[in-house]
Amino acid sequence: MSEKLPISRFQRDLSDSTVLRNVGTSFGYSILAYDSLLKGLNKLEVNNEEITRDLDSHWELLAEPLQTVMRFNGFSNPYELLKDLTRGKKFTKESYVNFVNELDINQEIKKELLKLTPANYLGNSSAMAKNIKKYLK
Repeated sequence: MSEKLPISRFQRDLSDSTVLRNVGTSFGYSILAYDSLLKGLNKLEVNNEEITRDLDSHWELLAEPLQTVMRFNGFSNPYELLKDLTRGKKFTKESYVNFVNELDINQEIKKELLKLTPANYLGNSSAMAKNIKKYLK
């Protein structure tokens, strides 16, 4: 349709009537597809237990806030330090807590870092969602 209609209109071709008769059919199939998609999406259920279990097994998600705090506090090569700590190894809650406790930073910042979990850390996502137009440019 997108190829046939503009060409036949520009050339005063009358053969587009066949295409125009099928416009309604196309819309009908589209509506049917959207309706089926919504039915399928409404059947989905969130498995909160599995999501929580998955998040609790991936403490390396907190490497981002650690790296940000380390950069802010003047650490040299925080990315390399965290890469050595997390890549190819199991990074657990215990290893996260031990690493944070060993950091030479302000105690208040340590307390804030120790409050973080993979489930409650959102990073900059809420600010980005509020300012989505800025990020789409």
